[in-house]
Amino acid sequence: MRATLVLSVGLMVLVVLRAIRTRSSSGDISGYERTAVFFSDGDGAELGTARVRIADTDAKRYVGLSRTESLREGEGMLFVHPCEQSVSYVMREMSFPLDIVFVDEDRTVTDVYHAELPADGLADSELERYDGRAKYVLELPYQYTSERGIGVGDRIRSASDRDI
Repeated sequence: MRATLVLSVGLMVLVVLRAIRTRSSSGDISGYERTAVFFSDGDGAELGTARVRIADTDAKRYVGLSRTESLREGEGMLFVHPCEQSVSYVMREMSFPLDIVFVDEDRTVTDVYHAELPADGLADSELERYDGRAKYVLELPYQYTSERGIGVGDRIRSASDRDI
């Protein structure tokens, strides 16, 4: 009887652990690919380079940089959407301000926002929205674009073989 009880409890624990593992892996945000993104102006002159993590799944795009305590100079995140579309970004659970750069399918910068930290305790619905039409969105250190003269009409390219 005791052996049956121990076996039953053991099986229940395994089932619960398996369910937790399955649930966690469906929203897995580990294992980011990385690349360098180069900015250039209309004449092809280099404006800057950023080393970025690539967020190319729904889970990675949702979390973004919110689990990051800080960015070093020239670091950031590249959000890759399945196609060019209207997108909205917020500063959810962020520890630092950002530049948010919207880039279209042709890799041309369409909008640049300098996003300050929101007040503590705001619900998602109360957060300021940064809207644009983009296939790619870059989040970079605050004022990165201003310091390098990056703006609407400039272009990006990637050092990796990815479709960017």
